Amino acid sequence: MERRVVIFLVLSLAVILGYDLLLKQLGLLPPQDVVQEPPTEVTGTRSEDSDSAQPKPAEKASGATTPARPDAPSASSSDHVQPLEQTVTMETDLVRVGLDARGGVISSWELKRHHTAPPEDKPVQLVHQGGKFKGPLSVATSDPTVDKVLREGLYAIETDFTSLDNAHPVGHATLRFQDSASGLKVLKRLTFHYGSYLVDVTVTIEGLDGGYDVLLGTNFGIVEWGDGFIGLIGSASLVDGTVEKETPDNEMERKGAVQWVALQDKYFLSVLMPQGATAALAKKEGEKLVSGGVRMPRTGDPTTTLQLYAGPKEYDTLRSLNVGLEETIDFGWFIFGSWSVVKAVAKPIFYVLRFLNEYTHNYGVTIILLTMGIKLLFVPLQYKSYKSMKQMQMIQPKVAALQEKLKDDRDKLNKELIKLYRDHKVNPVGGCLPMILQMPVFVALFNILYMTIDLRQAPFVGWITDLSVQDPYYVLPIIMGATMVIQQKITPTTMDPTQAKIMLVLPVFMTFLFINFPAGLVLYWLTNNVLTIGQQVLTDRLYANRPFIIEPAK
Repeated sequence: MERRVVIFLVLSLAVILGYDLLLKQLGLLPPQDVVQEPPTEVTGTRSEDSDSAQPKPAEKASGATTPARPDAPSASSSDHVQPLEQTVTMETDLVRVGLDARGGVISSWELKRHHTAPPEDKPVQLVHQGGKFKGPLSVATSDPTVDKVLREGLYAIETDFTSLDNAHPVGHATLRFQDSASGLKVLKRLTFHYGSYLVDVTVTIEGLDGGYDVLLGTNFGIVEWGDGFIGLIGSASLVDGTVEKETPDNEMERKGAVQWVALQDKYFLSVLMPQGATAALAKKEGEKLVSGGVRMPRTGDPTTTLQLYAGPKEYDTLRSLNVGLEETIDFGWFIFGSWSVVKAVAKPIFYVLRFLNEYTHNYGVTIILLTMGIKLLFVPLQYKSYKSMKQMQMIQPKVAALQEKLKDDRDKLNKELIKLYRDHKVNPVGGCLPMILQMPVFVALFNILYMTIDLRQAPFVGWITDLSVQDPYYVLPIIMGATMVIQQKITPTTMDPTQAKIMLVLPVFMTFLFINFPAGLVLYWLTNNVLTIGQQVLTDRLYANRPFIIEPAK
């Protein structure tokens, strides 16, 4: 009995499918205007003999998309295209973008000129691919029912390009949604530009009561959530002229005039730059997961205008947008805060670094040359520090005698020590002051080498193929630790032998600390140590027969 049922079902299915096919073959079935079974993903490249951004009729059918007219901004357009479950892919010279019809969001954003580390070596993907989060350019409302309709709705996607080039530098993609039950209509229009990561976006909504949010999605622009101690990873925003880089513990709403909202990591970011937004939004979605967006008010105009940037944190590119996005690259970071003096020093050094690299074409060599140049600038201060420490070393026996004699009278001891320093014209902090003056420069250079995308995947020599990651064999950190020991041994000191032995722990600590630092940073510190040792040896030899004379005050 069961066998007969199976045979019956198979024959029935064959009749149902074969009848339609037979009519088509005999020419008895009337032609249809729409494609019945479109592919799930749409990709394509421009035909070599094409002289227009408009795809040919055959390309329309294979791509399952109808070209959007440049003058088609209305969500109530009469030439409505049937929504299809599909992903449409298009590209410029810089990015490859996927648009998902479900929800009308960006499902993929690949950077063609930036790749993951070997052995994968794939284009960097800025859209977070894990979890069921709202995608970039999602529209959300406070009404759960409407929000679900917007999130799960199927959009019709229309494009007038598959790739851009010099001959066709501008392309459009239009996403339309209409809910017959509620009368809700949504249109999202994206304008791409050749040679730019910037996309012009308009969102038109009809049939919605109240305002709505345009979202950046979750972790859009965050490729790697590193645990570095310089800079901040997560959400950032510029509201009323003030930059805020704190990722909230739960939710955050910054009300005011919103210039931009961003999600960022060390090297990449995504940004929404709205017109007329009333609040910047950020929300912690989970461990190392954060979303962002902007809140648009209800106005008489149903259309919202925004700009979207999703790409690398290249300083000149961000600065050219003239909205303060270059502040996301914080060269002034030091001890849990940003310092304007460090930032002011860092920017000229950053320009010098790139200038030198135009000639060396090797950032490792550039780091060595830049460190040498900075070291030469500070030779007078270094000598002043050496001289002060040498003078302190010479009067140390008198200091020790006073400390032993007046160990029970602290006030008198301090007075006698001040008199001793004054009589011999010795500044007790003279050895430290020059180092303090150099600190902003060293910290600024440290920040530049740690944060700039220029060093990402930049090779040096041999086994060091990426200066932005740690030395795989720990050669540079070990050599750096050894140079620190040598430096301590030859530097004049006023410490007793016990204190000097304790200080030998410092090179060990620094070695273990720098093991996980990018190789470019370790190379900088190692070069600085070697130059300091050379300077110390040279100073000792030059003044070996010319001891410092401490003359008593008259």
